[in-house]
Amino acid sequence: MQTLFVHQSFPGQYRHVAAALAGRKGHQVAALGEQRLGTIQGVRHFHYSKPEGAGDATHRYLRPLEASVRRGQAAARAAAALKARGFEPDLVCCHPGWGEGLYLRDVFPKAKLLYYFEFFYSAHGADVGFASDQPVGLDEAARVRTLNANHLLCLEAADWGQTPTEWQRSRFPSWAQERITVAHEGVDTDLAKRDPNARFTLPDGRSLGREEEVVTFVARGLEPYRGFPSFMRTLPEVLRLRPRAQVVIVGGDETQYGQRPASAPSWREELLAEVGPQLDLGRVHFVGRIPHPQLRALFSISAAHVYLTYPFVLSWSLIEAMASSCPVIGSATAPVQEVIRDGENGLLVPFGDKDFLKEKIITLLEDPRWAEDLAAAARQTTIDRFDLQRVCLPRNVALLDAVASGKVQDLQDPDHSPTTESGIEPETMCAPDATVDVNRCRSHAKTEQGWS
Repeated sequence: MQTLFVHQSFPGQYRHVAAALAGRKGHQVAALGEQRLGTIQGVRHFHYSKPEGAGDATHRYLRPLEASVRRGQAAARAAAALKARGFEPDLVCCHPGWGEGLYLRDVFPKAKLLYYFEFFYSAHGADVGFASDQPVGLDEAARVRTLNANHLLCLEAADWGQTPTEWQRSRFPSWAQERITVAHEGVDTDLAKRDPNARFTLPDGRSLGREEEVVTFVARGLEPYRGFPSFMRTLPEVLRLRPRAQVVIVGGDETQYGQRPASAPSWREELLAEVGPQLDLGRVHFVGRIPHPQLRALFSISAAHVYLTYPFVLSWSLIEAMASSCPVIGSATAPVQEVIRDGENGLLVPFGDKDFLKEKIITLLEDPRWAEDLAAAARQTTIDRFDLQRVCLPRNVALLDAVASGKVQDLQDPDHSPTTESGIEPETMCAPDATVDVNRCRSHAKTEQGWS
């Protein structure tokens, strides 16, 4: 069997499942993308050149679609070249969010296509218009509706879809949900766990451990989508009431999802200008983006981890923080509520309520024994629902096998739909008769490739 993974920044969500397939005897695996952010033994990587974006004269509603078409063309040309070299996949797994999935059906008409559908945009009920200062008029609603054109084309092209959470699946049209399986990529809970001896070294050389009251905040970009302003506005009171507290903030100044502030180069600078004079900046540490081992060490010493988000894509960092036995405070928004049950495995606060957030941070710092109980329950949640080797990787491999064999009807059997801890009835995660050799899936042994 031959499998092709297509992702703008491979491996992305396919890191573990691609390795699992590459470890199978006689299985040939290739990957196609613009960037390579890591190598996987047994996976041959090919790339296409970054395409140009949309033209200035293009209607603004259509600029994302034009950019997707250009990227789809680049991916299709690279896929056609791969086909000409003798690699014609039986299964194509693609994250189509940037357009790569638009024309793969035309390059590989005989292949089964499984697409990773991450988010379907809407002018109501999700991120757009969530902030009270962002009214959604007709112009914005029309722009957002058009933004889904790439996804709609890819939904038509794909044989089946997957998405990581029930809430993300619920954002798609009802007719599409029937062909989308919920299958999270998983977290390695054997690796992501609290290390009692962990230390975290600050940029100035100081070392923090569990003896300090470390409050953590992690986001790819420090911006409103991830609640950064609310978090910063809690800090004056938190630092005043807890004189031993140290705050470590992980994330870049780049805006990933929303708009940049009008009066500052970044939201970090905007919020420092607003609340900085009220802060003991010797106890607030901006460390930028850090390597994964450092992040795991930080989670190990965290006494209170704050994760806030608009109703949007759920960050993997929340699951990893929970796996690391962090006491977590999350926003009471739909994607977080699917994972955190208030008072059981974490705490929930209304998004944007800085006073409520402050109270919950102080509560965890004042009552470390209760915080540890919440953290233990959070870790158990990740073990039960998101463990890589024992839960998610077998589900993902079984899903790929079912799609490749054309047995997608098995994925629609309601008799095989497990109930999650949250009480949500998800789609069946894998084919009911599928069996997975997990030990073989763990193998990253290189397979012989019959092509070059």
